[in-house]
Amino acid sequence: MAKKSRKPLLLRLPQLCQRNLMTLLIAVQPSLPESKLLPVLRIAQQDASPDPDVWLRALGELLRRDLGLGFSTEEASPLSKRCQSQLQGLCRQLCQGGRRLKLPQTPNPKEEEERDSQQPGKRRKEPEDDPGSSQGERTPKRFRCLEIEEECHETAEQESLESLADGESTSPVKKPHVVGVEPREPGQSLEDAKGTAASLELPKAIQDLVPRLQQRLKTYREGLERLEGDPPVELQLLHECSPSQMDLLCAQLQLPQLSDTGLLQLSTWLLALSPDLSLGNATVLTRSLFLGRILTLTSSASRLLTTALTSFCAKYTYSFCRALLGPVLQAPGIGPAQTELLCCLMKDRSLEPDTQLLLLGQILELPWKEETFSVLQALLERQVEMTPEKFDVLMEKLCKEGPAACTSMAYAKLMLTVMNKYQAIITETQRLGLTTALEPNTTFLRKSLWAALRHLAP
Repeated sequence: MAKKSRKPLLLRLPQLCQRNLMTLLIAVQPSLPESKLLPVLRIAQQDASPDPDVWLRALGELLRRDLGLGFSTEEASPLSKRCQSQLQGLCRQLCQGGRRLKLPQTPNPKEEEERDSQQPGKRRKEPEDDPGSSQGERTPKRFRCLEIEEECHETAEQESLESLADGESTSPVKKPHVVGVEPREPGQSLEDAKGTAASLELPKAIQDLVPRLQQRLKTYREGLERLEGDPPVELQLLHECSPSQMDLLCAQLQLPQLSDTGLLQLSTWLLALSPDLSLGNATVLTRSLFLGRILTLTSSASRLLTTALTSFCAKYTYSFCRALLGPVLQAPGIGPAQTELLCCLMKDRSLEPDTQLLLLGQILELPWKEETFSVLQALLERQVEMTPEKFDVLMEKLCKEGPAACTSMAYAKLMLTVMNKYQAIITETQRLGLTTALEPNTTFLRKSLWAALRHLAP
């Protein structure tokens, strides 16, 4: 029997992942060696499917042009006829109020000068303000707006976390976090600021949907409706929201006030949406649905909350790490209820190895404290498969914490777990580091720690 050839991993990724990866490579191409990029390009060109992805091919050609491997003529386009046709169709769909997208045209300097001279009150456009200039370093308007929104989004997340940690109400934020924000650049025009504020307005289709969703969620809060299977068709409109608009929608729907039953139902609906939510929208929803609820726990979490949280973590792991795992572990004064919930999540058997590795990566980036030791120990009980580099980082941080955590039972249990579960891959250098870290330990597990350490001896 002939040996079955394996398709390269790049071509086995979902189509959207392939496009995003190629776009990322184009963005960071100046910092990557050409020898690393050429194999990726060759693999991308091996796609022998009858209907290859024209957008991926176009991105590949753009990368080839950046590397100087083709397109010696500046006017040559990397887009195929089909790709150009799709782009024109997309532009037609995006038109609003009769205003259609147009391809940028090269300005005529003489015409610009004549037109400016005829308008005494108009400021002449400086060369660096010209978006068509190849030497201008000014950020395009649309990207400046996005940068403002992202910066304000992060500020709002921090303020929300601090207020929750201080015991304030977990009701939705009353003031949208971008309205009224000053432009980050002194030269930003009033038009740019208006564009940012306008982005907070919900699309009309979503705004019309709010009363119906409010009424439906109210029935769940009052226990008047049982769990259902299929999500409402109207929820597909969530894909039309930007992250800031999603934040505004969550505030209007009062998601933190949902009962645990309503939370599980809404989470089930959101997880059933196709296509998946964007990273930004999933992050906003994760924070709105779970963060306040978890930080204010005073007793063990309900089974409904645990189930909803685990399901959301399994599907939107990046959003979970960014909006929940990091903020909860860094919140001052988290108690046993929060630690117990996170430990329960880390032990869940439904989490895939890749998900476990992402959770570990997030924990390694945080400053550690007593609760972190317990959560990390619960995760490593699953014997997470990690690269040697990742394991080196883990061991380095563990050994560094030794002197300060000499009386911590959580740290002692964590060290026992690491030495028992990862005994086969601990190097001699790491063993010596463990010896130094455990020397000042004074817990009643000290004898067990030294016994486990002796088993590591070559």
